[in-house]
Amino acid sequence: MTPATVVQFWFGEQPSGISDRVYQKRWFAGGPSFDRKIVSRFGNLLEQALAGELDDWVDQRSGRLALVLLLDQFTRNAYRREQRAFAGDLKARGLVLDGLARGADKELTLSERLFFYLPLEHAEDLACQCLSVSCFESLAGEFPAAHRFMGEQALDYARRHLDIIHRFGRFPHRNAILGRADTEQEARWLAEGGERFGQG
Repeated sequence: MTPATVVQFWFGEQPSGISDRVYQKRWFAGGPSFDRKIVSRFGNLLEQALAGELDDWVDQRSGRLALVLLLDQFTRNAYRREQRAFAGDLKARGLVLDGLARGADKELTLSERLFFYLPLEHAEDLACQCLSVSCFESLAGEFPAAHRFMGEQALDYARRHLDIIHRFGRFPHRNAILGRADTEQEARWLAEGGERFGQG
């Protein structure tokens, strides 16, 4: 399997650099059937990525993006509500930070950049969260009018993640999964409907 296989599966043909609504829907509302599809088709590849066996992909066309998808997105589908859902976060974040320093994100389509920046949004780190918002602010302004909602929605989510990290220093919805005790403030926030982003 190649990086292009992963990218094609996730984004499809991307007319004008934007994936069609079928792909947009399954990214965030694919449900258990989509999770199972990822495990069935990419489970072994995902294990290789987590073990560092695909690190040389970064030198291939689309390789960095494919690794980010595997380590940041496919993990969340394959291991939903398990500790391993976050097992690739650190490596994915490193790939993104290095890619930003090289300007690699500017070579990607609009849809691809949405997901390239997500490891920053997923970080329990205030500096990464601030960088995430900055990246999504720039990206939001590049979407054409017909798809402006995509950029605005992505920016809204980035800001919501930043707000949580600014308030708690971590994502409370991960506490139970990671075996962390809630603070009194976190427990109250979760009980009142605090956001879980599909993993709590």
